[in-house]
Amino acid sequence: FFFGPYKIDPREVFLVSKHSFALVNLKPVVPGKALLSFFFPFSKRVVPRFTDLSSEEVCDLWLTARNVGEKVEKHFKASSLTLAIQDGPQAGQTVPHVHIHVLPRKAGDFEKNDEIYDAIDDKAKAMNDHLNLDKERRDRTMDEMEAEAKDLRALFD
Repeated sequence: FFFGPYKIDPREVFLVSKHSFALVNLKPVVPGKALLSFFFPFSKRVVPRFTDLSSEEVCDLWLTARNVGEKVEKHFKASSLTLAIQDGPQAGQTVPHVHIHVLPRKAGDFEKNDEIYDAIDDKAKAMNDHLNLDKERRDRTMDEMEAEAKDLRALFD
């Protein structure tokens, strides 16, 4: 699996569809945050922009996002979802590869609801300092991510 220039360890992946794969997040802003990325089987094809996808690929990506969202919302006892795409560098996209952020949401997880978008954007250092997100967040170990991916994989059996 490739996510832009990054090779993804299969232990981080919990769902694979025809054109997409879902993986756990290294440093989630909320418990259960997952990433859903475009996947081109047996290729290192990198697709930087949403408009570069075919109609079939778009359908698969969004249907998979709906499936993942439904499962992670229940699994993490959330009451809502935020689904977000940052399409291009001026939109905050830090990995040049089509992906959807799937975030299970709970009441009060952010003081102001829209602060979630600033938290998603790794470049928003000033906002992160304001929210103190990086003081609470840390990179997870591969063992932690593998355990979460294993739990989530079981939801799709």
